[in-house]
Amino acid sequence: MRYRTLGRTGLRVSELFLGAMTFTEDAAAGTPPEEARRILDRYADAGGNVIDTAVNYGGGASERVLGELLAGRRDRFVLATKYTGTRDRADPNAAGNHRKNLRLSLETSLRQLRTDHIDLYWVHVWDRQTPIEETMRALDDAVRAGKVLYTGISDAPAWVVARANTLAEWRDWTPFAGLQVPYNLLERDVERELLPMAEAFGLTVAAWAPLAHGVLSGKLTAPGGVPPGSRIDPATLGVREHAAARAVQEVADDAGATPAQVALAWLMARSPAVHPLVGARDAGQLADTLGAVDVTLPPEAVARLSAAVEFEAGFPADFIAACETNPWVFGDAGLA
Repeated sequence: MRYRTLGRTGLRVSELFLGAMTFTEDAAAGTPPEEARRILDRYADAGGNVIDTAVNYGGGASERVLGELLAGRRDRFVLATKYTGTRDRADPNAAGNHRKNLRLSLETSLRQLRTDHIDLYWVHVWDRQTPIEETMRALDDAVRAGKVLYTGISDAPAWVVARANTLAEWRDWTPFAGLQVPYNLLERDVERELLPMAEAFGLTVAAWAPLAHGVLSGKLTAPGGVPPGSRIDPATLGVREHAAARAVQEVADDAGATPAQVALAWLMARSPAVHPLVGARDAGQLADTLGAVDVTLPPEAVARLSAAVEFEAGFPADFIAACETNPWVFGDAGLA
C-alpha cells in the first residue's frame, strides 16, 4: 500500500479507504462484529489506514462496532466519520449542517467511537438551508477545540466547495482537505466540475461506489452467471452496464487480474487525487479488492475502459476545450 497526503495537509493516507457502513451488531442486517474485525485486520495488515463511517450508519451501529474494534489501536488509523443525516427523525434540528446538529452529532460520534477526537470529519451532504459560512465556522471551532483534526465534504456541488474553501482562506478558518463523491466507470459526472475543482484546490477525492454497486465486480461476467443471493439483477441493467462489465472483464483477463481490481485501478489512474472507498462483506472479498494496488494499467487499457461506455463532459468543458484550438478565439497561436 502506498500513501499520499490528505489534501494540502501533512497527514498520510493510504491508496484505498475502508468503508465501515455495513458494520453492525446484528448479523442479519450487515457485517457482524467478528467478521468486521477480520476485515479490519486484513485491511491493516495490507497497510490501509483510513476507516470511514457516519454517525447514523445502521442507527449508530457502525460507529459503535468500530469503536470496539479500534480499542488499543485507535491511533494507528485515520478515523473518519460524517454528520448531516438525522439522529432523530422526530427532531427537526437533529439533522442538517447547522451548528447545533454539528455539535450534538460530533459528541455522539465521539461517544460511539470511544475516542476524544475525529481525524477527518465530513459534512455528509450539502444542506441548502444552512449558510456555508455557518458550517465552516462551526467546523473551525471544532478543530480549534481539538475534537476534529481535518475536515471534508461529501455530496455537494463544486461551487459550494469552492466557495467554502475560499471563505476559509480569507477568514483563516480550516479549509476542506477532502471531497467524497460517487465515481466509477459508469458514473463519471464528477469529471465535469467536481474532479477538476478538487484538483485545483488540492483536495483528496474519496470515491464511493467504485464498483458501481457490484456491477463492475465481475459478478455479471462470471462463468456461472450472477451468484445466488446477489443484489444485482441482470434483467434490470441496461446496455451501458453490460458493456462496462464486459470491458472490465476483458481488460482483467489481459492483465491477469480480477474485474474488481481493474475497476479500481482505472479509477486511480484517472487522477492521483482519487482514493477508492471500498467495502466488503467478508475478509476474503476484501483481500481480492486490496490487490488493486498492485495493478498498473497501461495507457491503452485505461483508454479502452474509458471508451467502453459513452460519456460526454458537456458544457462548458467540451466548449472550452474546442475554443482552446479555435483561432477565432485565441488567434493563430492557440493555446499550449
